[in-house]
Amino acid sequence: MDIVRCVSCDGFGWFEDDDGQAADCEWCGGIGYTYRDTAGHDRRIPRSDYEAVSERLEQLEAERMREIGYTGEARKPWEQAIRQQRDE
Repeated sequence: MDIVRCVSCDGFGWFEDDDGQAADCEWCGGIGYTYRDTAGHDRRIPRSDYEAVSERLEQLEAERMREIGYTGEARKPWEQAIRQQRDE
């Protein structure tokens, strides 16, 4: 079974309503990706599968971020400049 970007939220995992309130995507459950079977049917990835597919989800998310123009790399919280400023 393939893992693909959610067709409902396009990988974001959430929607923002007219009032600016965010809500998880009902289709993917907020993770932005779904399983797709050989017949082309998408279904939510169960929480029990998250650990087994986490590496693939990270790869897909990195690809999605690059598509929308992000060029950086993930940093651990203690390496993030904004968090270092808060400690001062």
